[in-house]
Amino acid sequence: MVALRVTVNYLMSNWRLEVSGRTQGLLLGLVLFNVFVGDTDVGIECTLSKFADDTKLCHVVNMLEGRDAIQRDLDRLERWARVNLMKFSQAKFKVLHLGCSNPKHKQRLGKEWIESSHE
Repeated sequence: MVALRVTVNYLMSNWRLEVSGRTQGLLLGLVLFNVFVGDTDVGIECTLSKFADDTKLCHVVNMLEGRDAIQRDLDRLERWARVNLMKFSQAKFKVLHLGCSNPKHKQRLGKEWIESSHE
């Protein structure tokens, strides 16, 4: 059992016990979730892909400006989550580095450094 509540325009619903972390198979739940996260890409410089509860931030980094653009967007996403009383799962965050001569810049979400994967 998980206790859940919904926040819209700074108004919060009462707590409700649910069997799982999110309602499965309910179309209205998915629609409301997509409406809620619809503004996550406001001000984002890089490519932001969203599908259900999965978010990917992508950008080509061949100069320091590209690295800085990704970090600015990660900072924006972290602020969005804080304002909307949500959290990103740190355990699921990964930075994927592609290419032989990739300098493998480190990125952070909030105060936590993100683990890197290398291809």
